Amino acid sequence: MPRKALWIAAVGAAAALALTGTTSGWAQESASSGPNAMRALTGDLTVPGTTWYTDPRTGRATVTYDDTVTGAAMARLRGVTGRLGGAVTVVHEPGILTRRSSGSGIHTAEFDCSLGFSGQKDRKPYFITAGHCGAAGAQWFNADDSLIGTVVDSQFPGVDYALVAYEPGAERAGVVDLGGGKVQDIARAGVARVGEHVTRKGQTTGVHSGTVMALDVTVNYPEGKVSGLVKTDVCAENGDSGGPLFDGTAAIGLLSGGKGDCTAGGVSYYQPVQPALQAFGIALY
Repeated sequence: MPRKALWIAAVGAAAALALTGTTSGWAQESASSGPNAMRALTGDLTVPGTTWYTDPRTGRATVTYDDTVTGAAMARLRGVTGRLGGAVTVVHEPGILTRRSSGSGIHTAEFDCSLGFSGQKDRKPYFITAGHCGAAGAQWFNADDSLIGTVVDSQFPGVDYALVAYEPGAERAGVVDLGGGKVQDIARAGVARVGEHVTRKGQTTGVHSGTVMALDVTVNYPEGKVSGLVKTDVCAENGDSGGPLFDGTAAIGLLSGGKGDCTAGGVSYYQPVQPALQAFGIALY
């Protein structure tokens, strides 16, 4: 079975436009509070290809949908958002939520992904990465097929993180390699802030930077929803999944998904790093 480069393409945009009375949207008819709207979306909106979050600029619930949301799926989306009236902004963002296959490098038998951050527990070395990159028991290899480690625990969907135990003697990534002989030391786990300048590293596209756009984003993947993600305007491509998002010496997140590429640009979503470290009892080094 060929392995698949895991970068889950989701939907996102730098600006949200209310679709009221347009050919691609529909008019909202009633009013509802922002908090009530978010609670309703959390309970009712399960359509793959959609995301939702509170727009930090307006405080309104924002729902996005991709090109796969048509027919019955569109009817379900309209049914949920139509009941929420003016409290929700609905945005069509072109693209398709999908997994993509290509490339070579750090991989399991099935997936190409990227290593996130290294840490330790009970004096044993581990690293964290995206949960969708492999189930418990999967082995990770370098490009030369030398064994790096074995997945101890993997959580996806709901959240998107995995813990991998380093193989004895395997090279350990204690810093983020920025290329050109430069590295970034990671000293602590940080929490993302809207407007914060952040940097991402992935095995396919290398180093790219941008800005945090929104927090606590829910993404509906075909396999289920992942909540609590960080949305940025940083590009990503196949094989970058699981890679680190950071701000200086602070670890911020692990790449979960995104839309677009590093030629035309795009958006990307990250699993915050602190919940992953807490779930596994890992301390960064």
